[in-house]
Amino acid sequence: MTQTYDADLALFINGSWQIGEGRDLFPVVNPASGETIAEVPLASPSDLDAALHAADAGFKLWKATPVDQRAAVLKKAAALIRERADAIATLLTLEQGKVIAEARAEVLSSAQIFDWCAEEASRTYGRVLVRPSGQRSMVLKQPVGPVAAFSPWNFPVYLMAKKLAPALAVGCSVIAKPPEETPGCTGALMRCLADAGLPAGVAQLVHGVPDAVSRHLIASPVIRKVSFTGSIPVGKHLMRLSADSLKRVTMELGGHAPVLVFEDCDLEKTLDLVVPQKFRNAGQVCVSPTRFYVQESIYQRFVDGFAARTHGVTPGFGLDVDSKMGPLANVRRPAAIEALVEDAAAKGARVMAGGKRGNAGFFFQPTLLADVPDSADIMNNEPFGPVAVAAPFSDLEDALGKANRLPFGLAAFAFTESLRTANLLGDGIESGMVGINTFAISTADAPFGGVKDSGFGSEGGPEGMDSYLVTKAVHQA
Repeated sequence: MTQTYDADLALFINGSWQIGEGRDLFPVVNPASGETIAEVPLASPSDLDAALHAADAGFKLWKATPVDQRAAVLKKAAALIRERADAIATLLTLEQGKVIAEARAEVLSSAQIFDWCAEEASRTYGRVLVRPSGQRSMVLKQPVGPVAAFSPWNFPVYLMAKKLAPALAVGCSVIAKPPEETPGCTGALMRCLADAGLPAGVAQLVHGVPDAVSRHLIASPVIRKVSFTGSIPVGKHLMRLSADSLKRVTMELGGHAPVLVFEDCDLEKTLDLVVPQKFRNAGQVCVSPTRFYVQESIYQRFVDGFAARTHGVTPGFGLDVDSKMGPLANVRRPAAIEALVEDAAAKGARVMAGGKRGNAGFFFQPTLLADVPDSADIMNNEPFGPVAVAAPFSDLEDALGKANRLPFGLAAFAFTESLRTANLLGDGIESGMVGINTFAISTADAPFGGVKDSGFGSEGGPEGMDSYLVTKAVHQA
C-alpha cells in the first residue's frame, strides 16, 4: 500500500471546498516520523459565520426532505466509504499512526453507522394518545436543528461518523469540527457525503483553534445542539458555554476502564483477548481496558502471561504489515506516559514489560505495570496510552469497590464463567457500558455513553438518534 500522503485539505462550507488562500495554516504531522507532511487551512471568523448561515439554510431544506430521500443519501455515502476504504485508511494511518488493519476497520465501521442510521430514520416514531371521539392528541419527534459536532483525533473517522450519521438521518444540519491533526481522512469522509448528493449547506467541515471555533459556534443562536467527544475538562468547558443559550448537549468524555478477572475465567483465552485490546490504537481509546484487577489466586499467572504476550507486540510504522502497534498520535503523549510510568515505579510498581519511549517519532513501548498502588497517578488519571496496570483483589465485593472507586464511568469489563457473578457485575458496576467476556461494546445499534464524570447522553442505537430529536405534543379538539 502506498505511503504517499495524497489529500486535498480544505474547508467545506455551503457545498464548496475552500483552500488556504489567506487563511492561517496548521501543520499536519506523521507521528511515526515526527515530520510535517502537509498544512491544513484554518477557518476564519468570517468562515465560521458563513458555515452558520449555510447550516441555518440547510436545516430548513433538509428537515423538509422526505425520510426516504435522506436515507438514500446516507446509504450512497456508506457505499462510497467502502469503495474508498483503502485510500481513507492510508490517510488515517499517515496522520494518526494506527496500524493499517485498524485504520481500515475504523473506516468500514463508519460505513456501517451510516447504513444503520439510514434504516433507523424511518422508525423515529411518535405516538397517538387516547382521546374522546373527534379529538386528537399526538406526540411528534422533530429534528432539533443545526448541530455543532466536535470530534477527537483517536478515532477521527469513526467518531465524526457517529455524529454526522444520526444527525443527518433525522433531518438536522451539521457543522463538523474534526481535529486539525487528521484533516485528510475526515475530509475524505465529508467528500463521500458530498459525492452522495447531500445538498449544499446541510453539512459543513471546519478546522481551527478548538477554543476559538467552539466559542464562536456555540455562541450563535443558529446552533441548537452540541455533541462532543473528548476530555472531561474540555467537556465541562463546552457545557458552560452551552448553558448561556440552553443548548442541548451530548458529552462522551474520558474513562479509566477497569477489567475484573475472576479465578474461574478461561485464563489463556482471557489473556489472548485482553492484550491485543489493550494495545489497540496504542491504548488511545476512551474505553481502553487499563486497570486490571485480578483475583489473588491467579494474579501472578495473569501478569506473567500478560507480560509474555506484551513482549510480542511490535511497535512500528502503521503501513508496515509487521507492525502490531503504531505510535502515539502527537508529540505530547510520550512525555505524559513516561511521567506516569516513572511515578508508578517510584511508588512500588513493577515494570514487567516496556516502560520506555521509542527512538524516533512518537513511539512508546507496550507496557505492563504490576502491583500498582492506588496512590500512583496512573491509577487515578487515564493514561490514554499503551500502558496496562495490574493489582490483585480478594472477592467480588473487593473487586466492585476497586472498579467503582474513581469518578469515571464510561466502560468496564469482566471475565468470569459464573452466570451469577456476571449478573451481579452487570448490576453493580457503575458504568455506562459493561462488557462481560467481550470487548465488543461499540456497535451501531447499541447506546454508547457514560455516567458520572464520563459524561451523559448516548451515541449509537435509537438512543443516539433521539438525542437529535425534540418532542412536541399536538392537541386538537
